[in-house]
Amino acid sequence: MTPFFEQLSNILFLDIETASNTESFDELDSRLQAEWIRKERLIRRESLLEPGELFFERAGIHAEFGKIICVGVGFFQAKKKERNYSFRSKVFAKEDEKETLLELKALLEKKKWILCAHNGKEFDIPYLCRRMLIQGIPLPEPLQLAGKKPWEIRHLDTMELWRFGDYKHYTRLELLAAAFGINSSKKGIDGSEVNTTYYHEKNLEKITQYCLRDVEVTARIYLAMHPPSDASDLEIDYPDS
Repeated sequence: MTPFFEQLSNILFLDIETASNTESFDELDSRLQAEWIRKERLIRRESLLEPGELFFERAGIHAEFGKIICVGVGFFQAKKKERNYSFRSKVFAKEDEKETLLELKALLEKKKWILCAHNGKEFDIPYLCRRMLIQGIPLPEPLQLAGKKPWEIRHLDTMELWRFGDYKHYTRLELLAAAFGINSSKKGIDGSEVNTTYYHEKNLEKITQYCLRDVEVTARIYLAMHPPSDASDLEIDYPDS
């Protein structure tokens, strides 16, 4: 087996979906309310805001004011036939955030995974680490960064890979999917609608399916950017194939 295929089975593709920690600003702890008002002034300096005006719209992207409502993961599993893989995926989505994170932690400790997410180094990975620590959960080894040399951190980021060193370049997952001819994951919902879907529609299932589609799109983009030299006979079965 070539190094490409040896690594492929060890990559865990992931995506998180987040929401504000409470539905309304008024429900937030008073100390956090004061901190959020300070943050609002930094987010939108040019306008006068009512305290908490941006909370529902923006709090979910900040780990101190948000929470993880689901984590989608996926990996390529080798079949008996050489060069034939199936893509396996699942989602962790408990009512209690701590339970969701504990289930993810158990998976991360089962194997020496290489973690891969789109914009994961700037969002998904730091958010996961912060929320685990806030919930009193010791970080599993793949999320432990302190004291490690850069080459010891087993994290891949499809957005970083697409930059090719151009650190000013931000590329949405949807744009890369369109560029590579990969089906969109934005069917009926996108990231800006997660908070409304979670709190107003009470439809966590809709969010989890969107999260799983993002995981698969990330995996497909990774393969598109790292095709083996003899990819013509590579066979991969995806869940909806």
